[in-house]
Amino acid sequence: MNTELVEVSQTRKEIRIEIAPDEVRQAYDNVSRKFADKADVPGFRKGMAPLDVIRMRFKEEIKSDVLQELLPGKVADAIREHELQPISEPQLHLEDAENAKVNGSQPIMVHAHVEIMPEVPEPAYEGLEATRRVRPVSEEEIEGVIDERRQQNSTMIPVEDRKSKEGDVVIADLKGTFLDDEDADPIEVNDLEVNLGDGIVEEAFTENLVGVEEDDEREFTVEYPEEFSSAALAGRKVKYHAKIKSVGQVELPEADDEWVASLDEGFESLADLKKQLRQDLEAMSKADADGRVRNELIATLIEKHEFEVPEALVNSQAQTLLNNFAQDLAQRGVDLTKVEQSFIESTYNQMKVQASRDVQGAMLLEKIAENEDVDVTDEEVDKEIESMAGYYQVTEDQMMETIEQQGGKAMVSNNLRTRKAVEALVVKAKVTDAEWVEEENEPADVAEPVDSEASVSDDEGQSKKKEKSV
Repeated sequence: MNTELVEVSQTRKEIRIEIAPDEVRQAYDNVSRKFADKADVPGFRKGMAPLDVIRMRFKEEIKSDVLQELLPGKVADAIREHELQPISEPQLHLEDAENAKVNGSQPIMVHAHVEIMPEVPEPAYEGLEATRRVRPVSEEEIEGVIDERRQQNSTMIPVEDRKSKEGDVVIADLKGTFLDDEDADPIEVNDLEVNLGDGIVEEAFTENLVGVEEDDEREFTVEYPEEFSSAALAGRKVKYHAKIKSVGQVELPEADDEWVASLDEGFESLADLKKQLRQDLEAMSKADADGRVRNELIATLIEKHEFEVPEALVNSQAQTLLNNFAQDLAQRGVDLTKVEQSFIESTYNQMKVQASRDVQGAMLLEKIAENEDVDVTDEEVDKEIESMAGYYQVTEDQMMETIEQQGGKAMVSNNLRTRKAVEALVVKAKVTDAEWVEEENEPADVAEPVDSEASVSDDEGQSKKKEKSV
């Protein structure tokens, strides 16, 4: 067997393999005899048909089996010969496949395309610059949190002596028909709570459900905007029939010391609660600022050290991003079976750009981890799993079951190792504190590794956006 290594790129190598005729002939004879032993050929007893007859009758099958017998071993030998470490299955191309002969009359020429890890450039990460801007916490923000807490502790008082008005809650059974698609399944929701005029429901609901009382019925049409939060309704036109079951008025507790004491959270006064809320919100704001600094530093690191990354890793990461996107669409009510293939392909191609940067960032951070002699102990892994269990409010055994499905303790260890590499990047950077600029655009998310908690699929802990419900 003769081989030749061709450098296609930093991550792609081609091995041209010539398998000698005598090796081909040996495989050809072996496969032919196996066919002869088990083949049923009219006019001959089983196993007694001449090899020439067998080779003519099963020509294509024998050719396929000869290649299956020869190629994997020869390709593996060639990879070892050239000391390559493939990161994915080699892609094989048989030269002149249609006319290639496997009877040993000529050599077989095979091209094996192999992807390997690139030589990652030595990252120059000391002194990278970033700006930390901490968003100040306003009094209005604190009042907003208190209002949310009051809403959580509100009571509903039935309204019986008047019709509904803005600020009330209407309970209704709702049936909807898509006017732009008669074949679409109708919408049916029982006991739907509609908060009139709260800015979350579509205005058409408030307009048509103000002035109703128990047992009233209303019909109205809603044209949803293209950017509507539920993808299943975005851009659609729906005719609704609503049967009113009840009207209620929300009564909020007064924000005073008595209400705070009733929460049984250890606060003695409203002032104490506000003080704690400010501390919590300021801590979150500082954490957000630190996250932006990390993103900015990693983006700079990638820009200064761009290099080719293996297509296999990019495709794998892009598929992960696409799966996450699909999961988000499904949670918003999209029927994924009805999503056009062209949209999926377009989205996937867009995500490959981000995926390439993700892979570059991960490789550079691993290089930093090596330079900084980053080590992760078993105790740190166990402590992280304990922390994750607390974060998701499950037992450690339940947490481990989930982790085992997603890479086991090695995944947790790798996340911790990457997190430490990011910490080293930040420590050695020049981070300047500056005032918050409200209209400033935040840098795009790049390859900052996600903490272990977020590596486990779950909705908890995700930032919540107010979404229109109907």
